[in-house]
Order: sequence, then C-alpha cells, then structure tokens
Amino acid sequence: MGARESIRTAVRHVVPPAGLTRALAVQAMVFAIGHGLFQAGSAVFFTRALGLSPAQVGLGLSLAAGALLLGTVPLGGLTDRYGPQRVWVVCLLLDAALFATYPFVTGFAGFLAVVLALAVTGAATGVARQVYSINVLRPEERVTAMAYQRSSLNVGFGLGALISGLVLAIDTIWAYRGMVFFIAVVFLVTAGFVRRLPRLPEVTRPTEPMSRLAVLRDRPFMAVSLLSGLLSAHQTLYLTVMPLWILTHTDAPKTIIAALVLLNTVLIVLLQVRASRGADTASGAARASRRGALLIALFCVVLPISAQTRGWLTVVALVAAATLLILAELIESAGTWGLTATLPPAAQRGAYVGAFGLGSQVQFLIAPAGLTALGVSTGGWGWYPAAAIFVLVGLAIVPAVARAERTPRLGEAPESTRPVTPVP
Repeated sequence: MGARESIRTAVRHVVPPAGLTRALAVQAMVFAIGHGLFQAGSAVFFTRALGLSPAQVGLGLSLAAGALLLGTVPLGGLTDRYGPQRVWVVCLLLDAALFATYPFVTGFAGFLAVVLALAVTGAATGVARQVYSINVLRPEERVTAMAYQRSSLNVGFGLGALISGLVLAIDTIWAYRGMVFFIAVVFLVTAGFVRRLPRLPEVTRPTEPMSRLAVLRDRPFMAVSLLSGLLSAHQTLYLTVMPLWILTHTDAPKTIIAALVLLNTVLIVLLQVRASRGADTASGAARASRRGALLIALFCVVLPISAQTRGWLTVVALVAAATLLILAELIESAGTWGLTATLPPAAQRGAYVGAFGLGSQVQFLIAPAGLTALGVSTGGWGWYPAAAIFVLVGLAIVPAVARAERTPRLGEAPESTRPVTPVP
C-alpha cells in the first residue's frame, strides 16, 4: 500500500491536475515539441538546406540575440496594451508563417530577416505566455502551474529531439524542409490551444499610461531583475561551461555529456513541481533564489574535484556536481516565477515581466565568456572566486526583494479579483 501511494504521489507531481493548469501544461508540451525539434536540428538545417556558412549562422543568431535584448521591454508593453492572450496567439501565428518561409530563403539577407523576426515574436510570446499564466490563475496556484508547464516543456523538448534524430538520420534536403513545415504546423496547433483558453478579465488601467521604458527607472525592481538574472547562469554552466571542463580537464568519456543532459531532463520532469513549494510569495521566492545561489556555489566547489580523480571516481564527481546544479536550477527557477508573479503591478505586468527578463539576457552576454575564463581557462582555481560571486548574489537577493516589496511600483493599480470564466 505504501508503494502504491508513493507512485500516486509521484504521478501527481508530474501529471498536472485537470482544468486550467493541465491545459496550460499541454500547450507548453505541444509548443516545446516544435521548439525542441528546431533547437536540435537548426544548425544542420541552416548549413545543409540553406547553404549558409557557420560564420553566417553565428552572426545571424548573435544579431537575433541583440534584437531580443533591445525588444523585450517594449514588447512587454504590447502585452499590456492588447492583452496577453491576443499577443500570444498572433505571435504563434507569425511564428508558423515565418517557419513556413524558411525553405524558400535564399542567401544570408533572407535568413537574417527571418531569424530577426522570429527573435521578436519569440520574445513577445514568452512575455505574453507568462503574463497570461499569472493573470488567469489564483496567486496560490501560479508558481505550481508554471512548474507543471516547465516539466511539460522538457517532455516536449525531449520528443522534439527524438524527431530531430530521425530527420538527421534521413539527412536529405526534403527531410529538413519537412522539418520546418512540421514545426509551422505545431505552432498553428499551439495557437489553437491558446485561443481556446479562458479569456481574461479586464485589468484596471492607470488613467495616464506609463511609457514602455519607464519600468527601467524602477531601481529596486531592476536590482532584483539583475540579481535573479545572474543566477540563471546555471543554464550556461550546465550546457556550455561544464561540457568544456569535462572535455579539457577530466578523463571522463565524451558520452557522459549527453548522459548528464538526459539526467537534467529527467530530474526536471520528476522534481520541478516539488521544488517549487513555498515560492508563491515574494519572500518565499527570494529565499528560494538564495538557496539556488548557494547550490550553484557548491557546484563550483565540487566540480574541480573531477580533475583530480580517475575512472569511475571522475564519473561520480561529475554526477554529484551536475545533481547540485540541477537542484539549483529547479529551486532558482521557482524563485524566478514567484518574483515575476508577485512584484509586478497588474496593470503593467507585461512591461515588468519583460524588464525582469533583461537580467537573464545580461547573463547570456557575460556568463559564457566570463565563467569559461574563470572556471576552464584558469585550470580550475577560478571556480572558487566564481563560487564566492554566487554566494554574494544569494546573500544580496533577499534584502533586495524586501526593498522592492516596500517600494511602490510605477503605474501600480489594484489587481482585479474577479474570477476567470471560460468563454462558451
């Protein structure tokens, strides 16, 4: 009986409850199938199907990242103006149209136009999806629902990667063209899911609309955004820096990198909901962020051990370090959701959620080079100052959130408490 109850509990933490939480999780999984498929197969598609050089692909993606950084806050303002559900659906339809044009792209200029447009729609989709989830759910449900969505996203990413493996095995131009057409269909289906979700109640707007960039003047909030964004470096550490460390400083087989990526996916699917407990308030989210920071610091201390070991001991050290970083990711992600759900004002939530994402964009600009230089290029001693940095960020984020809570938000208006009812 105990084993049966344990299985039921485990299932409850993976399969979302019926209703709106499950509907949001299902759309997340469908969307992630297309996104994961393209992530896994895009490099080969760009070079084989479009005939681009690796340098052209790298330049185009870097310019798209710059457009994403510049456009996040203004695009969040569009969500406030037109409503998150409408922006979400329109951007998914645009994504479908853009992916359908990929097979007809010729040359770098056409590729750049499509990839820049996809960066813009992707940024708007991310903000709109998050704002809708926050607005449509009760406060006590928000973080848990986002955790279910993230778990479902990872399932979708895994399915997309499997499909990508089939495409890469066939390895023909028509297979790659079929891949992007399939992705376009996935986004159309996702748009249909989103359109059928319950409509949101109107949120009270301020009489004088706030400038789309005014949120950047909210210094306490932007300080939290920066600190939380720096903690999202766990992504860079796991997918970029740790693999480089494994290849250059350990005797572990290269295949362990793929095994650790699989471990990450499995643990997120199984544990993300459990790890999100207690992060549904600003103070609880701040403490979760602090725990995540300290776990990242501990990872930075444990990983260098793998350079001093041999054989199976190296594998054990790497799995231990990876597990610490996965736990940090699980807990820190819950902290981020809690902060974005509680700190922004209802009337300007899109602009604030967009501005909150600037912290992670800054991390993506500085962390790959900075953490690689500290951890990998120094031979190992640089991991210890890196650990100290994360400890300091963790210690700073709790008082920073407390200060942001005490400071009125720009354009703050009371949040509507009317229940959300499905549209017949």
